[in-house]
Parts: sequence; C-alpha cells; structure tokens
Amino acid sequence: MAGPGGAGGPRRPGPPDPDAAVFVISVAAELTGLHPQTLRAYERMGLINPGRTGGGGRRYSARDVDRLRDIAELTAAGTGIEGVRRILDLENHLAALRARNDELVAELEATRDALRQALAQRRTAAPAVRPANLPVLRGPDPGQSLVVWRRNRG
Repeated sequence: MAGPGGAGGPRRPGPPDPDAAVFVISVAAELTGLHPQTLRAYERMGLINPGRTGGGGRRYSARDVDRLRDIAELTAAGTGIEGVRRILDLENHLAALRARNDELVAELEATRDALRQALAQRRTAAPAVRPANLPVLRGPDPGQSLVVWRRNRG
C-alpha cells in the first residue's frame, strides 16, 4: 500500500518552501512593485542573492520577495542603502538569537523533565536512612527537605 506521494496514491503538497527559488525577475519585480533594474542593483549591492538557473537566469524565492518588500518599505521611508543594510543585518542577527533562545528553552525544559522523572523515581525508591539526631526542616513541597548538619565542638 503506497502512502501519500507514493506510487498509486495522490500526492499531497506540503506548505510551500519559502526558500524555493521559483519567481523569474519580472514576476518578483511585479510582486514587490520594484523595477527589474532595481532588483539587479540590490543584488549588486549585496542586499539580495537570488538563485540561478543553469543558464544563469535569476530565480527569486518567497523569502527574497519578502526581503525586497522590506527594502522597498525602508527606502520609501527615507532610509539610505547603508541604513537598510544595517537594519537587515540586525534583523538577521535577531532571528539567529531568537532561534538560539528557542533551542536553549527546549534544552532547559528537557533537563527539567529529566530531573522531575529522576526525583519521582527517587521518591518511589526505599527511603534513605537518616541519623536520628539530625533535624530535618520540611519545605512547602512535601518532597523537599533540608538537613542541617552541626559540627561537634569537642
């Protein structure tokens, strides 16, 4: 029995890849409201880097089109090209920091889950033997304890 996309079954398209270079320059220009020469100039300035076909034709992705729209909006608001470049660099840096933060949050949650499981297993194990002369302070959570050690002075 074939699954989706396999032989004999209908292919279900997934969400479009925002990095798939599919738009020719005239379509990208129309989608952004910019002239094709402007797109070429932005490429020469290093603000955009479209994909290329085997014959050398430019192909723009949906992400490229969004970036071109951002550039057009910034320049229309009076931002110079170097300012646009700096803003785009900062936005890229911010996106990278957010992605790293998401990774760290996921790692922290996984560590917390592992700790919770370890504590749960420890609670169900045989209780630890504690000398009778040591006081134990109970915390707000019944599973938390604090042992106070006293040094004998003698």
